[in-house]
Amino acid sequence: MARESTPVSQADGSTELAQICAEFWALSLENSPLSATLLGVHDFDDHLDDLSLDAEQDHRAALNGLRLRSSALSDANLSMADTVTRSVLLHQLQTGIESADLRLIELASDQMDGPHAALLMLAPQLTYPEPEHAQAALVRYAQVPRMLSQAIQRFSAGLAVGRTPSERVIGRSLHSLDSYLASSPDEDPFLAAGLPEGWSGAEQWQSQMAQLVRECIRPAFGEYRDALRDQIAPSARPDDQAGWCWLPDGQELYAALIRSHTTCELSASELHELGRQHTEVTLPAEYLALAEQQPDPKDELSASFKTLQNKPASDQNAASDNLAAIFECLRTNPALRHADAAEIVELAERSVARATQGLPEFFSLLPSSPCLVSPIPEFLAADAPYAYYFPPAIDGTRPGTYFINTAHPEQASRTEAESIAFHEAVPGHHLQIAISQELTGLPEFQRHDGPTAYIEGWALYAERLADEMGLYSDRVARFGMLAADSWRSARLVVDTGLHALGWSRQRAIDYFELHTPVPKDQIPGEVDRYLAIPGQALSYKVGQLEFLRLRSYAEVALGDRFDLPLFHDTVLGSGAVTLPVLADLVEAWVAVQSARPVSESD
Repeated sequence: MARESTPVSQADGSTELAQICAEFWALSLENSPLSATLLGVHDFDDHLDDLSLDAEQDHRAALNGLRLRSSALSDANLSMADTVTRSVLLHQLQTGIESADLRLIELASDQMDGPHAALLMLAPQLTYPEPEHAQAALVRYAQVPRMLSQAIQRFSAGLAVGRTPSERVIGRSLHSLDSYLASSPDEDPFLAAGLPEGWSGAEQWQSQMAQLVRECIRPAFGEYRDALRDQIAPSARPDDQAGWCWLPDGQELYAALIRSHTTCELSASELHELGRQHTEVTLPAEYLALAEQQPDPKDELSASFKTLQNKPASDQNAASDNLAAIFECLRTNPALRHADAAEIVELAERSVARATQGLPEFFSLLPSSPCLVSPIPEFLAADAPYAYYFPPAIDGTRPGTYFINTAHPEQASRTEAESIAFHEAVPGHHLQIAISQELTGLPEFQRHDGPTAYIEGWALYAERLADEMGLYSDRVARFGMLAADSWRSARLVVDTGLHALGWSRQRAIDYFELHTPVPKDQIPGEVDRYLAIPGQALSYKVGQLEFLRLRSYAEVALGDRFDLPLFHDTVLGSGAVTLPVLADLVEAWVAVQSARPVSESD
């Protein structure tokens, strides 16, 4: 006689889910000890990432065990909040399992996410608030040779089965490594760690770390550089075969990355056409409309726009010529260039301050952590993107930081400076991530991690929201908002073109030049970024469009009852979630708001 299963109460289901989430968070921190320290968790300060195949398979097995336990929980035994948590957890677990199954580390010799880049980028950002943490860091960095050696072993294993890097990607890695090794050891990023305030042992620590840099770390980076140059680079794919579709299992790899980064079941061809629609149809109309607006007397663009053809919008040739003229002006007008590096930082700081001041009218949830602006370290700048963001440490030892590239101010356009600040800092990444970190009642992983489509989608949504908030200082900055949107829309076309349709690197560059105002000298670096981290660039526009769709849905459904701060509370109040879960949250909120008496919802 079969034994009946024992019913599980909602309380038991919630308890089991909470336990699984806690185990997943601990596993994630142990697997990525640098990230743990970055977040302010110091249990693994003496650890460095283990990139070996054995470690990867052990991690995969642990993730799969958690996945099976999570899947076994019945929806009937979970609250709505628990259901959201489990959905996000399953996505994160599946992404980690697929990463191991597809052995993505074998293709990680790039300048963006490669192990050498992670070390150089993170080392100066890490803070060790207690003497024992600082001492543990010495143990950690003595393991750099082991970590970099493991990386080369994994790259070589990939090479043996035809997993070759793009020659541009490996070239940029070699360039950044050469720059680091040529820099002064006295200014090494590993010496820039935050130490305990007033610590009497700081001078001795600096001396010990300097010795590690000279005798251990830099020699290991030199051997890593030589191995990339001599063992990996000779097999690199040429520019006309730059995308992953040219790899033996490239289509499978890219399809998995699309799922991971978008959290949706979208094909490469669907994404490609979506990008073309926005890049070639929707956004051009916005550029032309903005160009026709009455400018401010001090508008640097007025003289340039006098040459635009005054013909009906139906005249496609005139529209095309006018769009090309707008792009050329935005690219080449010398008045739109920065004077120096200090101006870049000052403009970013003013933009962040203005946005922060305007938040209360549009948000109820506000973070307590501030956002600083800082230049990207010089040795990273040449091969780094224009900007990126690091979140606050959860122990309060480091604020959120918006890093901006000041390497070549004379080449950097101030047109997009404000939109990028709003994307990376406020109301973009910093606002969303700092709020998420400070939420209560959520598992740790849900507060500090999440799908790219949500995180980047919110930041791109924030660029448009900034326009509603009146944050753009002039028409030039509003053109920058459109330029940034063109840039992200074109990514859908170019990323899929390279990795699914077999585009050459030059074809990708040509598409950007024709359909966006991105400065021509920045385009090759952008394209090489997509070669380095396939699929990640898709998340921005896909996520933004879903935020916009859900807001429009809520506005129509609720009419006068729609409350924008409450909408923002809803989409930000569960941490970073998958896009399907985000839709569920908004639909549930709309249902609750619709059921309330009019007087109660006012």
